[in-house]
Amino acid sequence: MKKATRNLSVAALAIGLAASATACSRNAEPTVASDCKPQHEFATIEKGKLTVGITEIPPYSYTKDGKPAGADVELIKEFASENCLELKPVPLAYSAAVPSVQNKRIDLTVGDWYRTAARSEIVSLTAPIYLDEFGVISPDGITNVGDLKGKNVGTVDGYLWVNDLRTMLGGQLKVYPSSVELKQDLDSGRIDVGVDAYGTALYNFPEGSKFKVTTVKPDPQVQATVEPAQTGFPYTKDNADLGKALDATIEEKRTSGELVKILEANGLPASSAEVGEPRLIP
Repeated sequence: MKKATRNLSVAALAIGLAASATACSRNAEPTVASDCKPQHEFATIEKGKLTVGITEIPPYSYTKDGKPAGADVELIKEFASENCLELKPVPLAYSAAVPSVQNKRIDLTVGDWYRTAARSEIVSLTAPIYLDEFGVISPDGITNVGDLKGKNVGTVDGYLWVNDLRTMLGGQLKVYPSSVELKQDLDSGRIDVGVDAYGTALYNFPEGSKFKVTTVKPDPQVQATVEPAQTGFPYTKDNADLGKALDATIEEKRTSGELVKILEANGLPASSAEVGEPRLIP
């Protein structure tokens, strides 16, 4: 999701990783059928397995009932199945995921990863999968960036829009280490409005909540509302065949409509699949 790395609260991360670590072995994917024929040919770190770093960033990648879940996880499960590979999930803190790809401890990682120029120097990045849209959490359903002025606003560190919001709001902006603390302060009334990734906001504040989750009209004051970040899967740098296979699957799922179905099943809007031409964040 973020331009660099994302920090999660210690409590939330500990719960997620503990549950994941306990469950990984007993909830492994079923053994691949002996007559399975892969759609693509590529090497993996462990033969017959796709080793995937699972981060805790719902609804993209997270742990539910001891098993990996989320939009990214669903997509990569299908990829593994179609290529006759057992999915081997490895629970990781966000800050450890890309280094684990870089050091070839895992084949790839999932979890709303921004496609950035800096990241592409140390790992390879797939074709864009979906957009990470600017989401506003407010009692009134704000749809204009200018309506944030005069309110106590909170957001999460590391997003593309943080610096623009600092410029626009000054001392009225509070930046949190994760969505957990942002939600706590919104619920308690310590801030008036929250700004988070649209999908994460929808997950944390579902229909029936006292808050409305909205996107906003494009506004040059916050460039991320004009050109949202594209996301992709970071994978091992020298594995071009894996990259080609991932890109082919992403394109096939987009063309068939399966990608939109996966996004919508996880509470994400169909519009986020409309990524446009590939680009990297400088």
